[in-house]
Amino acid sequence: MKSQATTKTQEKLRRGQGDNMGQSEPSAKNSKKFVTSYTQNRELSWLKFNKRVLEEAEDSSVPLCERLKFVEIFTSNLDEFFMVRVGSLLSLEAMDAKKVDNKSLMTAREQLNAIFDTVRELYGQRDRVFAYLRRKLLEKGIGHANIHELSKKQYACLEDMFQERILPVLSPQIIDKHHPFPHLDNKKLYISAVLKGKKKLILGIIPLPEMLDRVVYLSKEKTEFILLEDIIEEFIDKIFVGYPVMDKAVFAITRSADINLEEEEVEAGDYLEAMKKALKKRKHLTPVRLEIKSRGKSLIAEYLIDRYKIGASQVFSTTAPLTLDYVYGMADNLTETMRQDMYYAPYEPVSCDEKFHLEADDSLLELVKRQDVLLKYPYDDFGILLQLVKEAVYNPEVLSIKITIYRIGKGHAKLMNYMMVAAEMGKDVTVLLELKARFDEENNISWVNDLRESGCRILYGFDRYKVHAKVCLITYRPANESGVKYITHIGTGNFNAKTAKLYTDLALLTADDAIGRDASMFFRNMGIGNLWGEYQKLLVAPVNLKKSLLEMIRGEISKVQNGSKGYILLKMNSLTDRQLIDALYEAGQAGVQVDMIVRGITCLVPERPGLTDNIHIRSIVGRFLEHPRVFCFGQPEENGDMDDIKMYIASADWMTRNTENRVEVAAPIFDSSIKKEIWDMLQLQLSDNTKARNIDADGEYYLPQAQPGDILIDAQARLMEESRQ
Repeated sequence: MKSQATTKTQEKLRRGQGDNMGQSEPSAKNSKKFVTSYTQNRELSWLKFNKRVLEEAEDSSVPLCERLKFVEIFTSNLDEFFMVRVGSLLSLEAMDAKKVDNKSLMTAREQLNAIFDTVRELYGQRDRVFAYLRRKLLEKGIGHANIHELSKKQYACLEDMFQERILPVLSPQIIDKHHPFPHLDNKKLYISAVLKGKKKLILGIIPLPEMLDRVVYLSKEKTEFILLEDIIEEFIDKIFVGYPVMDKAVFAITRSADINLEEEEVEAGDYLEAMKKALKKRKHLTPVRLEIKSRGKSLIAEYLIDRYKIGASQVFSTTAPLTLDYVYGMADNLTETMRQDMYYAPYEPVSCDEKFHLEADDSLLELVKRQDVLLKYPYDDFGILLQLVKEAVYNPEVLSIKITIYRIGKGHAKLMNYMMVAAEMGKDVTVLLELKARFDEENNISWVNDLRESGCRILYGFDRYKVHAKVCLITYRPANESGVKYITHIGTGNFNAKTAKLYTDLALLTADDAIGRDASMFFRNMGIGNLWGEYQKLLVAPVNLKKSLLEMIRGEISKVQNGSKGYILLKMNSLTDRQLIDALYEAGQAGVQVDMIVRGITCLVPERPGLTDNIHIRSIVGRFLEHPRVFCFGQPEENGDMDDIKMYIASADWMTRNTENRVEVAAPIFDSSIKKEIWDMLQLQLSDNTKARNIDADGEYYLPQAQPGDILIDAQARLMEESRQ
């Protein structure tokens, strides 16, 4: 059922009053005229999506501790949004205050004002959700206890703990002419007090000590706890002895993360060293947000506003903890019965042996030589890919292994070790390591020396183009043959065992010779710094991905013009590329049916009467993070034949940064059975009426209305069941 707001929007559109319809488009310096009657602002669309994440924490069908995780995901999402997007908008405002967004015609300042207003409402919703979950968990003896509701004995024990174990390791400081204001790290928690001095008020600051556990348990059972910052705040008068405490609070500063490499530094020396210098600069970038755990007006906030010269609109008060990453460890101390009640039932992905039933003398490498294989994470075990790589490492026919790595974390350790072993055994190993993977730069850099010392060839990519492709190429020479053959992996997600359990992704393993030659050409081009090589089967950004997508959209339009049915089915994380948005709009106007599953940002607004009637968009937020990118052009024949469908899986979203400013790869799906497997997965997601939300003509999310007798469908739950059948 559509919302009342949707009905109002449709009525405005019928009268020509919606989003500049019937009006001349505003103009701005250095921008062309854009129609905005079917588009919305990127940042506001993302905030709507993050609100959708928070709403998952309100879903009573989700176990309580899993709901608390969604509050944490919402919070960490918002942190990154401020560091990246708000930081970039503030920089843009300083450079060109008149420049407008091409989807909403809003200046940077107009976007910032709208963001701050929207986020303030979201903080209120977050506080209410957290307070509810905290109360419900405490009813079951789990979670955050209220320090003011402790028994006298518990409070006395807590005070003793503070005096003996916490106070000795604190580093308090007052701010005056002898004690300069310290550097405040990004998102680090500080406990602060406004103190009454002899002549004026002064500020006291205590960094939350990292050497102490943040979660302080109240009993041996370790189910109820109080956070360390709350204990320090409670006993802060015992720290600043001699100063009456006028106000106290926990706060955190969020800094911009919008770092750029200086061209002179890159030209003058080692790219790796230039990246290390840039990372050091991030620690001192401009504050973009102040969060303070406070119920009302705060003297501390007033002091910090003046200190950092940030606007009052960038200050956000909250009653919930400022960071919630500790929630992931809560399960460790619960009984088995509690875990069953509070969490999803554990899911074990399908192993290599379960999926392929290989004989003792057979191998996965040999299987992929005979047939294409599709891996679906997290339903399939990441160990399947590791098994393939391991076999390649020890197979004497294998000559080389080449791989792109975007994010290196603990989930890469085994894979990276295989790369190093292969190099030490004399195989040609190339690791294209993206140093500019935001927030993972230091992790990536930490692997460089080990990879080099083992004999791996390291490539860093390009100055202005991140390499985001997910490609692994195994080259081998069969016995008694002179030519080489290929096993190619093209995926939608990173090579990471940890995220492969949390994200849904697809990976194609194929011995197709044409794809292998393209992949070989891809690595050769990366090695010589050539962004513009030619490819026969793979779609590679920035050279031919967008061009090919536009051609396939036009192909569906031509079908309609020739009296046939045109159909486009897309799945991705975000849609912001103006050129592709306009092409989809034109397709819808021509009569092409467009169905999209977009997890996050969508700047194309669907279902607007007379404009985007033929375009339908939905988002799925569930137990796993939806992450695949799949592009389908055409529909199956009535007999189920899939040959007329052009289908690709890709690393790229339909964002300008991906299509024009990153190195991305999309692979065609040729195998009919794999095409059908992916198609059936997408159809299941289009029928989801539990975790899916449709997007209406206002760009708002709404739950598909199940009719009496309808079967409730949770696509992720169904895929978990099917993977085990």
